[in-house]
Amino acid sequence: MTRRVVITADDLAREPGTTEVIVALLAEGQVSATTLICLSPDAERAANQVRALGVVPRLHVTLTSERGLPRWRPLDGAASLVDPDGTLSDDPFVLGARGEAEDVIREADAQLRWMSERGFTPEAADSHAGTLYGLHGRSWLAEALEWCARHGLAFRLPRDPEPYFGGPLPPHLAAAHEGAVALADALGVSIPRTIATNRRGAHELGGYERLRDDYLRRLAALPEGTSELFLHPSREDAVTGPDGIVRIWEARLLRDPVWHRALESEEVEVVGNW
Repeated sequence: MTRRVVITADDLAREPGTTEVIVALLAEGQVSATTLICLSPDAERAANQVRALGVVPRLHVTLTSERGLPRWRPLDGAASLVDPDGTLSDDPFVLGARGEAEDVIREADAQLRWMSERGFTPEAADSHAGTLYGLHGRSWLAEALEWCARHGLAFRLPRDPEPYFGGPLPPHLAAAHEGAVALADALGVSIPRTIATNRRGAHELGGYERLRDDYLRRLAALPEGTSELFLHPSREDAVTGPDGIVRIWEARLLRDPVWHRALESEEVEVVGNW
């Protein structure tokens, strides 16, 4: 077998600064995939820009707003997903306490339809802020996999979750994960061998080199098969709070000659999907 990796820039259309950086990285060939938040006000512009590059983004199923940005509204407007003003909460735990499976799938359908109406046929979907996975309350993982199967979509569910979580899962999560992988296989939904990303803030990292070393370690540890590294590159001024700098570091990493030399020396093939 060959080690392959999808290098994904998440959160296209989050806001204009993130769109600008991701479009540039795609044009330079620094990333091999991106995911689109299609209910953002910047979504139409972002869609036009990546279409001009010949890029088809994945659907970033989005059920929560982002702290520090004006709140988003769902495309379907399902009652169990929104606050009284009709906007999506920016707290995944609020969604996890109240969201109903039927409303979740209706909203996923609406977001997929938005992409289709603009000429996109995405090959895969994933979950913004991890809300589909049951990490913040209710899980809609089974429903999401069945939805992917109906639409012929792959899904970001790691066959091996340890590189993402940094170790073995707690027993209750391990059992749920094992069942989800078995369901994906039974439904014919393609999933990556593993996934990895940075989950630490600027204070914990301390500096760019620490972030780069961590990604180099993750790259070296990739198993046989097709895995995914997903990052959130942006401009520092696009993200409020002290961790905006981490998004700048991730954009810097993707252009860093040290990173590109590691891709070559590790003999990891960069691909667009799993």
